[in-house]
Amino acid sequence: MTSTLDDTGPRIARRIRLERSARGWSLADLAESSGVAKATISKIEREEMSPTAVTLVRLAAAFDLTLAGLLVRAEGNGDRLSRAVDQPLWRDPKTGYLRKQVFNSPDHPVEIVQVDLPAGRHVVLPPSSYAFIRQVVWVLAGDLVILEGGERHVLGTGDCLGFGPPSEVTLANETTTACTYLVVLART
Repeated sequence: MTSTLDDTGPRIARRIRLERSARGWSLADLAESSGVAKATISKIEREEMSPTAVTLVRLAAAFDLTLAGLLVRAEGNGDRLSRAVDQPLWRDPKTGYLRKQVFNSPDHPVEIVQVDLPAGRHVVLPPSSYAFIRQVVWVLAGDLVILEGGERHVLGTGDCLGFGPPSEVTLANETTTACTYLVVLART
């Protein structure tokens, strides 16, 4: 695989600045809309810090985008053909979670993302992440715990869960080995 993580940060920073500017928003406007601190947004835009998955989800939601939509815009992809060597990678600096954008095209309602979640790690995503999408998680290897809407689901290799109404969701790997899963989502 030739996809690299090296230039993703600057591209994300440029895309956030561009999305904010296109809307005529100040840093304060985006902070209020996303729930992300103004100072954090400023540091991300100046490439002084790498955003976490949760921060990116909140920023994307403020722009009425999915996380995948924001990243695809940042990475400049969106073709109907998604070659393995061109599928962009992004690593969450907080959890080490590795996200691979398998497929996303602006004119197609389905997106596919592969996630490698390290052992003992978790990510909590706000309800706004699911406001305009329907999502299914399919575990390819390992075990994954999903806390969604007050329910706890334990998924093993091959198990699949379709998400319900938007709610806070925790994706957790409570084991000592990595977990790999696919997220398949459709825009509503």
